[in-house]
Amino acid sequence: MRFAWFGDISPPSFLEPNLRRIMNNKIDVLDGGYIRLVDTLGDDASVVNAARVSYDKEIEVLEERDEKLMVWLWKNEHTSPFRHAALTFEVYAPLFVARQWWKYAVGSSHVDDQNGWNESSRRYITENEEFYVPMDTEWRSKPENSKQGSGEPVEEFIGKELTDKLIKTISLGTSLYHEAMDAGVAPELARLFLPAYGMYVRWRWTVSLHGAMHFIQQRVEHDAQKEIQDYAKATRDLVATAFPTTSRIFLQ
Repeated sequence: MRFAWFGDISPPSFLEPNLRRIMNNKIDVLDGGYIRLVDTLGDDASVVNAARVSYDKEIEVLEERDEKLMVWLWKNEHTSPFRHAALTFEVYAPLFVARQWWKYAVGSSHVDDQNGWNESSRRYITENEEFYVPMDTEWRSKPENSKQGSGEPVEEFIGKELTDKLIKTISLGTSLYHEAMDAGVAPELARLFLPAYGMYVRWRWTVSLHGAMHFIQQRVEHDAQKEIQDYAKATRDLVATAFPTTSRIFLQ
């Protein structure tokens, strides 16, 4: 469920059914979010050319022996050639997803030192506010034997009550936000009224092919929060449209 405030290539075969639709290099995620592949640098051949530069060899079209080289590089953790290709994504996601993503990006500097991250700011823009609101059946319980993550869904009547309360909280916060703005308060202070964690934010992320694969590997795991898992799966599917050979090797 999305709460918005308005005042008064052929898809790879492994795509998840709920993420199968790729239009204009964009995949919708959650109730109102998306991830879009904006730009790429290089292709699968870039990996091979980087690996063979010491032999003064260069290819334009991959052959079987090139793919075998890529498999050997990946399996033996010779990953620097995979950092000679890059991707830029535009992501629209709840703030809590963005912050988990950013912590990953900062913590993975040993893998990728060319992370680029630029995010929209409500100090300067006042676009319509949109919030992630779980459906009645999407509120998950706290697992008994885990310090993080979540368990099975709570009973639906509890979920409905929580959804209703969250919507009321968002309505109150956005009303106060606009009240402050109408009173002449600067956006950078008026935004204090907005319920932040569920608010959708937009950013662009530039990352090497290796860095993207590392992010996918870490965030599709079962112990990652479900919402960021959904974005990681969508990222995986978009990477596969631009780097099909690398993606196939990565998934083996």
